[in-house]
Amino acid sequence: MLTGKTILVIIGGGIAAFKALDLIRRLRERGASVTPVLTPSAEHFVTPLSVSALSASKVYRDLFDLTDEAEMGHIELSRAADLIVVSPATANLMARMAAGLADDLATTLLLATDTPVMIVPAMNVRMWEHPATQRNLATLTGDGITVVGPVEGPMACGEFGPGRLAEVPDILAAIEAHFAQGPLAGRHVLVTSGPTHEPIDPVRYIANRSSGAQGTAIAAALRDLGARVTFVTGPADVAPPEGVDVRRVQTACEMLAEVEAALPADAAVMAAAVADWRVSNASGSKMKKDGTGRAPALEFAENPDILRNVCESPARPALVVGFAAETGDDKGDVVSHATAKRARKGCDWIVANDVSPATGIMGGSENAVTLITDAGADPWPRLSKTETARRLAARIAEALT
Repeated sequence: MLTGKTILVIIGGGIAAFKALDLIRRLRERGASVTPVLTPSAEHFVTPLSVSALSASKVYRDLFDLTDEAEMGHIELSRAADLIVVSPATANLMARMAAGLADDLATTLLLATDTPVMIVPAMNVRMWEHPATQRNLATLTGDGITVVGPVEGPMACGEFGPGRLAEVPDILAAIEAHFAQGPLAGRHVLVTSGPTHEPIDPVRYIANRSSGAQGTAIAAALRDLGARVTFVTGPADVAPPEGVDVRRVQTACEMLAEVEAALPADAAVMAAAVADWRVSNASGSKMKKDGTGRAPALEFAENPDILRNVCESPARPALVVGFAAETGDDKGDVVSHATAKRARKGCDWIVANDVSPATGIMGGSENAVTLITDAGADPWPRLSKTETARRLAARIAEALT
């Protein structure tokens, strides 16, 4: 799939830099040409000789190397590739990218390029979770940069949590997805997924049983058809797919903000199970029993209607797909409720399903949906959530092409 592609790999200065050697080797196995760039810090972890041997290419290191500039200026180098991959993308390198600095060869290339950029973050969990890093991440994704990982796991520093570099096969999958020539190539699709958590106090929240599996499968299926996918997910049980722009949220209000920031898009698939209500008098400290037997009085406020906001947005996608998880005595109830919801919200399609406990669908591995459009109700058989996602993605591709 990568035959004929040129990939510029920028290696950042972190302990995970050693994995870049395996990434380069595997890219070349798949037919790609690799142009490596080492940051000064990266040379503390991998040597130019090893990188050059595995890439079968000259290693670029110095912004002011007269020989390199004579052979291929840094501006040309930045634009000659089909994709730029930064792996590992350290907290420092992400901060410099977000600020638009150009104080070494790597950051100058990144600022001077019009080539798509993919970053693979890796850092200590506290650094990843720091508000500054999250602000920088939001800036980079807003600039259209694809983010792969990080994943949760043990780190070289001895801590455990998110911040570990994505595994090389997952990075390769994201790169291959970038070059996928499917019917949705060049299209941007927004997908929401998972539950929202509405806090009661710092340790309790209101949620539902959504695992996020269906939304994740839809995002992966759209990615596999070549779409650029922005994936806004609540705290789901399943990990988001690789090769998509992941934006994590907790509450409905946070989800709305990320959805609005992701527009415009060619299509939106609103698969998240958003809480209808939030606690307006949430406590800033843990609520405790006071011995009187009286429960605290919770006051509720209605959450924003994200689906309706998207449908009424000046940047409304050409195709908006809503979801209606209903419980009813028979399918007729589910379909009638979903049909009414489609008209009320103003979306183009509604995917309706019965999530009554007896169905095992909410949180399960299968789904049985009815697709409701202008043409009427089209019931689908009970399928795996992966196959349901593929069918829906194919219908979306057909509608957009």
